[in-house]
Amino acid sequence: MAVAGSATRWERVRDHILELIESQRPGDPIPSERTLCAHLGVSRPTLRAAVDELVAAGLLVREHGRGMFVAPEKITQELVSREQTLTAPHASGAWSSRLLEFTTIQAGARVGRKLRLSPAAQVVYVARLRLVDGAPMAIEHLHIRADLVPGLSVQELESGDLYEHLRDHHGVHVREAVQAIEPTVVTRAEADLLDVPELSPALLFERLTSDTTGRPVEYVHSLYRGDRYRIVSRLTLGPAATTAEPLAGHHPGIPPGDFAHRDAVASSTRGDVQQAP
Repeated sequence: MAVAGSATRWERVRDHILELIESQRPGDPIPSERTLCAHLGVSRPTLRAAVDELVAAGLLVREHGRGMFVAPEKITQELVSREQTLTAPHASGAWSSRLLEFTTIQAGARVGRKLRLSPAAQVVYVARLRLVDGAPMAIEHLHIRADLVPGLSVQELESGDLYEHLRDHHGVHVREAVQAIEPTVVTRAEADLLDVPELSPALLFERLTSDTTGRPVEYVHSLYRGDRYRIVSRLTLGPAATTAEPLAGHHPGIPPGDFAHRDAVASSTRGDVQQAP
């Protein structure tokens, strides 16, 4: 099954520009919009939407009359040391999904590097809208190694726990996820899906999930509405008298139910994403 739409085209443009950014140094120029449109075979509005998002995210810099350049490196602060594990309290509400796209594509250079695959290797690409009590809350883009999930069905993605399906039906046991979080804004297409104004603030989650052997299984980037979520870090400053059982529920960037069996999750940043009062 392949659900056609603009999301795949936009993803291809975004990933191509991200690959250019990651292959160069801060301050290096990237090709002009006209050159990129011709190379990628897309319209100027499609390209500009991707570029605008990357400029807003602080990855590209536009200079009037000169062009576009790779932005200066960001300053990264690690909130949690590797030796500490935090519990993420659950987010409230009834969570559900609406499938936007489901297809098999080539990994490409950028996703292939993350999943340790050849650019020509096949990955299952899934785009889905996450809803809470029927209201849109997040857009998720999943890339899963196709060789690990032969016969993966739409039904597995629309019902139950994805990681439970991976374990029970495909023999894939996820163990660890490394996740980064940063602020961004939504594009016009994303705003329409999330029912918010264009350029509204959002939280971008990027997650790489590995199995019990350390093999990358899934690369996900998700966009959460900034007007409905906040991040709260719970820091362990001393030993606890007893070890509390982790609360079941929604980890930031991870659909509720996924990791339902409480496999360990190690994140580069960890917090609670929950509805704002």
